[in-house]
Amino acid sequence: MLMISERRPTTRTLRGWAIHVLQEVGAIRECEEHGWMLDRADPHARERAFDIARRDPPAGVSPQAAEAAVCEVLDSIGDTCPECSPGEEDRG
Repeated sequence: MLMISERRPTTRTLRGWAIHVLQEVGAIRECEEHGWMLDRADPHARERAFDIARRDPPAGVSPQAAEAAVCEVLDSIGDTCPECSPGEEDRG
């Protein structure tokens, strides 16, 4: 029987890779109504994302650069959707 190992999908940018990793571990989510990325403020999920960046960076990228990309994405998003009215983003 042929065994196939699951690989992360190829992304075109380092930022795209970082967003994918953060979504995969549950550190960020998308507003269901507007599509904005939202920080879930989960320290365990964040640490899992940093562990992935250190252990399994994209091809041709150093672990330090991958870790920096994850940090940059986290620094660029907030925990509330700018288009939702107060309390509306709590549905997700």
